[in-house]
Amino acid sequence: MTLFHCANCEHPLTGDLQESQAVEAGALLSDRHIAHPRVTQRSYTVNHDATLFILHPDDVPGTALHPDPGRRNGCCGLDGRDGPNLVCARCHAEVATKESDCWTDNLVALMAAAVVSDAGSPL
Repeated sequence: MTLFHCANCEHPLTGDLQESQAVEAGALLSDRHIAHPRVTQRSYTVNHDATLFILHPDDVPGTALHPDPGRRNGCCGLDGRDGPNLVCARCHAEVATKESDCWTDNLVALMAAAVVSDAGSPL
């Protein structure tokens, strides 16, 4: 199991997660429906160049929305197109981008450079 912490202040950003494979992206849904998450809850996957950890949107309780409203654009959710939109809930360092709009994937992408992992943490 792996627990991700903020690299700046070591605040836990996630609970225990298990590495897995991403769910294949489906067709983007019309009529303002949010897509199914790209990974299952309590799991994560690493993107193709190992710069991002892709998580289920509900698996980042140690984060908060970015204080800059310009980072929180979208019509039905967050589109993630204006830079990181999640910060560490303790120190407010930028740690991730959430995509949850009706025309985007449904995921959270933790920036590998902004987090440290605690692999093998107890259950």
